[in-house]
Amino acid sequence: MIHIVKLFRPEQWTKNTFIFLPIFFAGQMLNTEALLSSIIAFIAFSLVASSVYCFNDIYDVEEDKLHPEKCKRPIALDMVSKKTAYTIMAVCFLLPMSALFFLGKYTLIALILFYYIMNIAYCIRLKRYPIIDVVIIALGFVLRVWVGGTAADILLSEWIVIMTFLLALFLAFAKRRDDVILYQNTGVSHRKNTNKYNLEFMNQVVTVIAAITIIAYIMYTLSPDVIEHFHSRHIYFTAIFVLMGIIRYLQITIVDLKSGNPTNVFLHDRFIQSCIILWVGTFLAIIYL
Repeated sequence: MIHIVKLFRPEQWTKNTFIFLPIFFAGQMLNTEALLSSIIAFIAFSLVASSVYCFNDIYDVEEDKLHPEKCKRPIALDMVSKKTAYTIMAVCFLLPMSALFFLGKYTLIALILFYYIMNIAYCIRLKRYPIIDVVIIALGFVLRVWVGGTAADILLSEWIVIMTFLLALFLAFAKRRDDVILYQNTGVSHRKNTNKYNLEFMNQVVTVIAAITIIAYIMYTLSPDVIEHFHSRHIYFTAIFVLMGIIRYLQITIVDLKSGNPTNVFLHDRFIQSCIILWVGTFLAIIYL
């Protein structure tokens, strides 16, 4: 049973908390209807994402067996058969999509279906193309935010879309950098496009995107529209925690060489967790108090 649960990759569901960003920034966290709609969207999206993970583990099983970390996945360990995995994949997709159809959430169905098709295409082919593979990962996070906005009937600002894309792009390139390090140390390419990157290129890209993300966030906090929306001129205080969090992640990436799994970083690094808590706490005080 434990291996079936691992096939779902529930730890990766933390990524789907981006769905709650629209109601958080719109000050609608206490709106029961909006919150319930967001929770339904979160559950549906998470199950569909697990369906993608199942397909990815089935499709990449032979490559995963050669990877130092991915070899521990259930299918690579032969603890779950491909037939069982295909069944779980189908259930994880059909169950939430049927529920959304029954609830009349047709726009949500369209967005989640687009995410599903894009990621299946990524698993089969698109992940072989450098840069495109990372952009698709970043677009996946933007889609999460769109799903959250659609579920709660909230019009997204351009800022939340831009910042989500930049942050996801930064994390994705940091993860690819870890793959490059692994390739250089072992001589084995665990991704079909790893040899299209090198360490110098990755260092420059990660640094540039980190700088752009920080500048864009500061511009966001000083935007007259944002100040008017939140009725506060103190949003810029939150930039301190964003700056500290990104610098810490750069340290983990470049010094510690542990950016291969962003989810593990966020779940275990106390410094980054503190930055997130303080950032959320400051926004909570500004928006809700």
